[in-house]
Amino acid sequence: MDRERLCCQRNSTASTDRAETRIAQAMEREPMRIREGYLVKKGSMFNTWKPMWVVLLEDGIEFYKRKADNSPKGMIPLKGSSVHSPCQDFGKRMFVFKLTVAKQQDHFFQAAYLEERDAWVRDIKKAIHHIDGGQRFARKSTRKSIRLPETINLSALYLSMKDPEKGIKELKLEKDKRVFNHCFTGTCVIDWLVSSSSIRNRKEGLLLASSLLSEGYLQPAGDTSKAAAEGLSDTPFLDLSDAYYYFPDSGFFCEGYSSDDDVVLKEEFRGTIVKQGCLLKQGHRRKNWKVRKFVLRDDPAYLHYYDPAGGEEPLGAIHLRGCVVTAVEDMPDTKKYDADNILFEIITANEIHYYLQAASSTERTEWIKAIQSVSRTGLKA
Repeated sequence: MDRERLCCQRNSTASTDRAETRIAQAMEREPMRIREGYLVKKGSMFNTWKPMWVVLLEDGIEFYKRKADNSPKGMIPLKGSSVHSPCQDFGKRMFVFKLTVAKQQDHFFQAAYLEERDAWVRDIKKAIHHIDGGQRFARKSTRKSIRLPETINLSALYLSMKDPEKGIKELKLEKDKRVFNHCFTGTCVIDWLVSSSSIRNRKEGLLLASSLLSEGYLQPAGDTSKAAAEGLSDTPFLDLSDAYYYFPDSGFFCEGYSSDDDVVLKEEFRGTIVKQGCLLKQGHRRKNWKVRKFVLRDDPAYLHYYDPAGGEEPLGAIHLRGCVVTAVEDMPDTKKYDADNILFEIITANEIHYYLQAASSTERTEWIKAIQSVSRTGLKA
């Protein structure tokens, strides 16, 4: 009996040791990737902004010079960190958020558009919360909903305001010999908030609209609204019919009464924004690849590309009417990036070739479908 009891004890001890080993191995596993993509990052030592491939892990953020690099340029631990959005420390630079680490060092990132910034901030906050609580990050669906909760959610409210049928109508307004396209008045915003039962009165509406303005969900257009936003009025937001505002990704632009050539140039920007984000673009001369922010517009169909690190003016425009866009499986000049299933090509009606590189095969498919869709419309006759 003693021999059997001793044997059982040994087996029990061995089972316990194996269980503890499995638990230890599980706790020591490599952190999972939560989100990755291109963001523009401010340098820690110099005031320079450069596009980086950023990877959000369960316990930190890694950033790479290129997506294909094996070793990151740096790693930011999330334990004890906090994220702040929006960050308006840099004037006209939009869609910036700040990550402050435990040692009180600040890191600044800029997204390509509002929803992208909010998605990054939401996932980073969730990761920090689970780290502080001793839990692992649990990814849930990122599907958007425009249903307003009991307590005001500015992100959900913003989506409701942009609803094509029930949201705020974007207008073409004239003031001081200038034409403001894709915008609306301050009075329209407050009227909409009242009619949607988001607020009880116009005074409460001013507070809510001011919050939308400070969070970057609304932008001032014209001298009157800009002056108020800069603190030259009693409230940052104005409930006035001559105070103009616009959504940050609406395709807003302002034009004066000028020559016919200027009007033709502005025609490129009249279209509704269909899709936007960062892609790699191959240069026509040096054949090198650089990260560019792309904005796809419909009617007229144009694909504008910008320096993601700054600059409001596009570096170039691709007229898409009558173009051909196809997936490319192999290119001689892509050995450095080893890009599998993420390349595609645009051939314009003038037979100019543009080679672009997405972050994934899924993203490539989304871009190809979107470009094919708008290329069938082009300019109206």
